[in-house]
Amino acid sequence: MDLEKLKFSILIIKHNNMKKTSFLILLSLSVSFFCSGKKSAVDYVNPMIGTALKGEGGTSPFVGTPFAMTKFMPQTRENKMGTMAYVYDDKSIMGFLASHQPTVWMGDYGYVSLMPQIGEKIKVLPEDRQIIFDHKQEKATPYYYSVNLPSENKKNIKAEISAASRCALFRFTFPKSNNARLIIQGINLNPKLNDWCNDYGPRLQKIKGWIKIDPDKNEIVGYNPDRQAAQIGPELPNFKGYFIIRFNKKIQNFGTWSESEIFKGKTEQTGTRMGAYVEFATANKEQVLAQISTSFISLEQARINMEKELPDWDFDRLCQMTKQAWNDKLSKIEVSGIEDNDKSIFYTALYHCYLFPREFSEYGKYYSAFDDKVHEGISYNDYSLWDTFRAFHPLMTLLEPELTGNWITGLLQMYKEGGWMPMWPNPSYTNIMIGTHADALIADAYMKGIRNYDTDLAYEAMRKNAMVPPDCDTQRRYGDRDRWTSFEARAGASFYHTIGYVPDDKTAESVSRTLEYAYDDWCIAQVAKEMGKMDDYKSLMQWSQNYKNIYNAEKGFMLPRKYNGEWIDLDDHNRHGFTEGSKWTYLFCVLQDIPGMIEMMGGKDAFVAKLDRNFNEDHYRHDNEPGHHYIYLYNYCGQPWKTQELIRKHTRINYRNTPDGVNGNDDCGQMSAWYIFSVMGFYPVTPGSNEFAIGAPQFPETRITLNVNGKNKTLTIKAENLSEKNKYIREIFIDNKQLNRPFINYFDLINAETIRFVMTDKPSNL
Repeated sequence: MDLEKLKFSILIIKHNNMKKTSFLILLSLSVSFFCSGKKSAVDYVNPMIGTALKGEGGTSPFVGTPFAMTKFMPQTRENKMGTMAYVYDDKSIMGFLASHQPTVWMGDYGYVSLMPQIGEKIKVLPEDRQIIFDHKQEKATPYYYSVNLPSENKKNIKAEISAASRCALFRFTFPKSNNARLIIQGINLNPKLNDWCNDYGPRLQKIKGWIKIDPDKNEIVGYNPDRQAAQIGPELPNFKGYFIIRFNKKIQNFGTWSESEIFKGKTEQTGTRMGAYVEFATANKEQVLAQISTSFISLEQARINMEKELPDWDFDRLCQMTKQAWNDKLSKIEVSGIEDNDKSIFYTALYHCYLFPREFSEYGKYYSAFDDKVHEGISYNDYSLWDTFRAFHPLMTLLEPELTGNWITGLLQMYKEGGWMPMWPNPSYTNIMIGTHADALIADAYMKGIRNYDTDLAYEAMRKNAMVPPDCDTQRRYGDRDRWTSFEARAGASFYHTIGYVPDDKTAESVSRTLEYAYDDWCIAQVAKEMGKMDDYKSLMQWSQNYKNIYNAEKGFMLPRKYNGEWIDLDDHNRHGFTEGSKWTYLFCVLQDIPGMIEMMGGKDAFVAKLDRNFNEDHYRHDNEPGHHYIYLYNYCGQPWKTQELIRKHTRINYRNTPDGVNGNDDCGQMSAWYIFSVMGFYPVTPGSNEFAIGAPQFPETRITLNVNGKNKTLTIKAENLSEKNKYIREIFIDNKQLNRPFINYFDLINAETIRFVMTDKPSNL
């Protein structure tokens, strides 16, 4: 309502001589509508951040509810392990995808796509049916996506998506046409996409998708058994991604296709690169709606999902419901005193933190990719644990403590059904990345009092990670993306337990494994101590010191060692023995014993000098996770102002409101969670310790809604005198009690009403 209408409504009320109370009520309503233009949290989200090739953010403009089982999105390329389905740099759209790909270096599975089309010729393959588009004709939000697709004779097709968790409603606005068409692709095994990490041979030989058109029911059903990560996981004979697609307009013509061959009038098709098509006669600007429902359980369950999530054809209602679901989550943190551009960066980061792990259960039931059966209960999947244990999961202990416990329950289900907790489920075991960092997730939650899961079973699962080596541990190197043989767990654990490190000539990525196993052992030790399991505690704490066995004091670096103890020297850029990094990337990766690491490296002065070199000589890689805590290490050696300087720098240069605005793969929310913690002013350097290291707040005020002991409360973080010059902290007060060290305990934080930072332009030591 504009101002003139507001004035008019007031005049009408006065003229009719209404009672004062009624007048105030109506005036309040009028003002409410007048002020409804105020942006809500979700309105600041820019899903295009991180979608460009430059920056390699690996994000996508997903549509769906928070943690949705299926993400619905535009598709600009054929995705595989190594590329997402949407890349901002691409010029064409080839479909609208129901996707389950969580990130760049993991695979999609059980997917299906739709693509609108007009014209006499039926074009089915992605490279033939793609349409050039303009980003200016595109709109993306977490609850709605639209794009105009210029087609034949300069006629546009408008495509729109809104979605819930397992289902979506697509709305296609066609020009006048006798053959307004939708191409459905039920599976896409394209051998031309074969490369070093995508082996199509076994999938082409073993699996086939299936699709069926039912003109009487005006729908298409099918299943897709493809898992792009199948080569690095166990076989799953029963795995299928089921789908139902239903139309609001009577199908006029139809057919199926396989490869480039089209079968007009055929209702059923199987194959490895195939689908179906349906045609309608449309008037100008006529809308054709398609309901799509997905399931990993059955077609019957897909129909149940559709009934629950898409009870009607009301596209706008679905948009509003999903928008509200996002606002409920994103409004848990309110930031103020900053420009809209910074709010977009912040709320997009928070949006990225509410995408994964994905829901995997379907209204009380779930398919398990760990025993290939259907079970009762709730389930989640796609945990990027090597990345997310560092900041994402600690952030969720603040924002979503109950959900954190549910995620642990999901991991424990995988343990019961498959024998181990996974490292990186997609949707089953995959031997990607290293370490058993479910240990860190559970320990951090347990030590914070989050225990709404089977704690005894959790300890059993963690203890197995620490104590039991994987199959053929001394015979296999367990290299990155090796073809599946068995679950990797802690490869090299046999040596780690006997000689005190993982030897480079026996097991791949030996230095990184030794460091990360030592941290995971420390995490389990904290839980063991709390549970009174002191024998385990002593053994685990002893192993947690194994990091010292790969520190070469002469060279000043963590370096690979052979089984016989011989060292392997490396130059600054050699990645041998490391996971996604070099000897600089992993130099300071001792989260569990930072004082011990500092002493080992020659004391505080020597440690600071090495840390300075790390940043001054550009060895620091913010685009990958192992070094995410490095900026905060100055707090441990008496120079917190250097942390504060670097927080200001790196929250700005690595995060921008642009398609290339995430510097490095977001990795299911880890990069984004680092940003959120860092602009708030504290960071979980050692998950499991209940201690946050102080950074430097970047916003004048942040309000966080926390759930403490079952009740919501608000924590307000204030940065007084914050400015471009005033980037240093002079004093910190927690509810008017001054903090005298650059650390804050988790329980002090969640029970506080206010944390007040007094900022200054001069470095100071707390």
